[in-house]
Amino acid sequence: MPAPAALITGGTSGIGRATAELLLDRGYRVMVTGLESVAEARKSLPAEIAVVRADARSLTDIDHAMDQAGERFGALDVLFLNAGISRVKPLATTEEADFDALFDINVKGNFFTLQKALPLLNDGASVIITIGAGTGIPAPAMMAAKGSLLPLMRAAAVELAPRRIRVNAVSPGAIDTPVYGRMGISRETLESWGAGIPLGRVGLPTDIAQAVAFLASDAAGYITGDNLTVGGGMGIGG
Repeated sequence: MPAPAALITGGTSGIGRATAELLLDRGYRVMVTGLESVAEARKSLPAEIAVVRADARSLTDIDHAMDQAGERFGALDVLFLNAGISRVKPLATTEEADFDALFDINVKGNFFTLQKALPLLNDGASVIITIGAGTGIPAPAMMAAKGSLLPLMRAAAVELAPRRIRVNAVSPGAIDTPVYGRMGISRETLESWGAGIPLGRVGLPTDIAQAVAFLASDAAGYITGDNLTVGGGMGIGG
């Protein structure tokens, strides 16, 4: 019997990369997709992890990724929908291009990736969606885009339940990934957030990878339509 197979979108850096490496260590065959850092990922990730360039906004690219997954694995046991972008702008300065990019990648991209993966997903497979990292910074368009993934996840969980395909989400808190640098948030600011988190630190990509691996495993076999928050207690303080 072949080892289980996992496809991770947005898997060339940060949370996706950490999850790819963890699943490989646990015996999975793994393929990741990405748009940025693809060349670096091909050099630095273990050779056993397949790296495919794909733009989450492009249905043609999504089709190509699914073709590659089908050729390599035949079927999928885990689909981790982790591709997404952040645009931290207040309501007053958010432009149409920002809005469109947020919904094209975070919503449209994840929706059609899941749709096009359906023929590859084994009965009993696990789908996990990254809802988005917590920043505590007002960003209405980003919150609208990422927040819409929750009802998508729950509706998909109901629709796919007859095939025993579980669909869940993971909501990271403040996690030390390259995305914060691209958002203009300094390392000093990121580390200072740890003082306001009950567990006393910002999270690491491996913290989220462990949660995803749990949701993908048989240990989570009776969990579907749920959202697992992994944030060190961020937001629960009185």
